[in-house]
Amino acid sequence: MKRLLIADDDAGMRAALEARFRRRGWLVDVAVNGAEALAKFRAGLHSLVITDVRMPGRDGFELMREVQTSSARTAVILLTAYGCVPDAVEAMRNGACDYLVKPVCFEKLELAVEQVLRRAEEFGKDTETLIGHSPAWEQALDRARQAASTDADVLIEAESGTGKELIARLIHRLSRRKSGPFVALNCTAFPETLLESELFGHARGAFTGAVGARPGKFETASGGTLLLDEVGEMPLALQPKLLRALQEREFDRLGSNQTVRVDIRVIATSNRPLETAVAEGRFRADLYYRLNVIPISLPPLRDRAGDIPELAEYFAGLYAPSENPGTQARLSRELVVRLEEHAWPGNVRELANFVRRAVALSRGGEIGVEAFDHGKILHGKILSRPERSPEWKPGLSLGEMERQLFAMTLESTGGNRARAAELLGVSLRTVRNKVREFGLPPRDNYRNGLRNNGLRNNDLPNNKEQPCP
Repeated sequence: MKRLLIADDDAGMRAALEARFRRRGWLVDVAVNGAEALAKFRAGLHSLVITDVRMPGRDGFELMREVQTSSARTAVILLTAYGCVPDAVEAMRNGACDYLVKPVCFEKLELAVEQVLRRAEEFGKDTETLIGHSPAWEQALDRARQAASTDADVLIEAESGTGKELIARLIHRLSRRKSGPFVALNCTAFPETLLESELFGHARGAFTGAVGARPGKFETASGGTLLLDEVGEMPLALQPKLLRALQEREFDRLGSNQTVRVDIRVIATSNRPLETAVAEGRFRADLYYRLNVIPISLPPLRDRAGDIPELAEYFAGLYAPSENPGTQARLSRELVVRLEEHAWPGNVRELANFVRRAVALSRGGEIGVEAFDHGKILHGKILSRPERSPEWKPGLSLGEMERQLFAMTLESTGGNRARAAELLGVSLRTVRNKVREFGLPPRDNYRNGLRNNGLRNNDLPNNKEQPCP
């Protein structure tokens, strides 16, 4: 039987809602304030909470946050007699599944409940491959479901390899735009001179080589969803035009004065906090506020270590040999324990790459901890993770820790960036960007050091399929 919790300090409203839902077959608990509601919620399993916003003591927003912390899958509908746009925005930003203004029309409330439960059911089906049950991951998935029920823009901030694009695609699949296109643009993949054209298109003759008019990603995504991947890397000069396009849903093609209107939802991602970029003057504050309507933060793999065994087993099955796809490599218990203890700076992407290599190099049967010892041997040396770890000191910033990690990984690979990217579980482009950002030495500096140790340039590992620990 479905279980509902109603929190409202209005006795008449409380009694009316309780009677209505009991007649519909619900098991109903009621509370007169947020504190009592929270105690009853913790004592039982509720699939839905309906709460008034304005209550003495703990209000509806506080109750909603506590509910979501305890159970990311529980839906929350807010009721208030003080309906206004700021409250509605605050409710949706903080995860409310719906928001209704008193006096409540019962038919409208029941319709909202049906939609909430249907979205939750669809969400459960669509997240079967988004593996994990840790509270932080469940909360992120729940926020994605809530975002999908609106048309608001979304900002996903998380480390590389955590699944930002997977979450963006999930939001699209669960939204009313699912029949429309999903268009992705990586903001670091194009030089500044071409990025504007990629975003907004260009008219014939707009620049040398523009032999014909061409639509940009904003146009091709109309009716669907546009993903702006790594939006924090967008050049400052282009940010005002992006801001106008987001605010007005209209823009001009490059080299044209004809306005183009579009109907899209924008999802932006960043592997670093955009607030930091704003403080450093690399990103416009008004653009950040415009993108950050519904924020979603994805936990790094080290914060959801309990999900690692399930993820590893999934990848072991996914990467089964093509000649025998029905088989699944077995990971030994000792190996799984090592996987759980590892830091995984490259997150889920690094774990997937590791399991793929372990499966490819196995001779069948159980895969043991020796998989961690696979490395490229150069004249008796094994190129694996750096023997040293970043040196933590009180007050040391995360940026400096990151700089040390990239520097030592490049040192251990003799400056081979493809190999460093593989070891860190990030893209080659990310390594290049970090080298520039941190002012790390060029490749030749590392190679000279290797030559001094008796190694040749062609001894360096350059095959992206080389195994790594």
